[in-house]
Amino acid sequence: MSAPQEPPAAGGATAYEAAPTSRARRFWSARRIPAAVTAALALAVTGPLLYDVASVRAGRHALAWRVRLAGQLSTRQLRDQWVLIGAGVAVLLGLWLIVLALTPGVRGVLRMRQVAAPVRAGLDRTAAAGVVRQRVLSVPGVFAARATVTRRRIKVRAHSHFRDLDEVRDDLDAALAETLGDLGLARTPLVTLSLRRTGRR
Repeated sequence: MSAPQEPPAAGGATAYEAAPTSRARRFWSARRIPAAVTAALALAVTGPLLYDVASVRAGRHALAWRVRLAGQLSTRQLRDQWVLIGAGVAVLLGLWLIVLALTPGVRGVLRMRQVAAPVRAGLDRTAAAGVVRQRVLSVPGVFAARATVTRRRIKVRAHSHFRDLDEVRDDLDAALAETLGDLGLARTPLVTLSLRRTGRR
């Protein structure tokens, strides 16, 4: 992690530059729920249809619902309102499935540095925020802290009730630098530190 930029005035925020991204790939979601919903819908639509087609092939009469459906499809025009609505719904569902297939998902897991090629590791963002917050609270003079971790950024808000703010900020800079190294993330997030003087509650 690079050194902090020019130190701000007391009570301001300190921004850290992000390190280059490693080659560790993002985790891809299994998409179990969308796959289950798609399979259930396909089964609900094609199952009765295939059963009725097989029944007709066996010499029985077609079911009433398929006769009515065939009649509706033969009489309704393409500009019919219900035809357009059905086509729009089908297009939206198709686009949704394409987006799910082309995007990795699992945004709550941060990539960690890949030490061995076959082994991949990830860190939950909530757990990472907890680690950062505990390290900040361990700095003397800090009595309250809050950490928010996203894929590319870590925001830390700390409150100090004693010691000089510049000294507390220096200790926080060192603690955050050590913490980011210990987290072992593939992409070092951009860290923003906000330190304020607050009377003890």
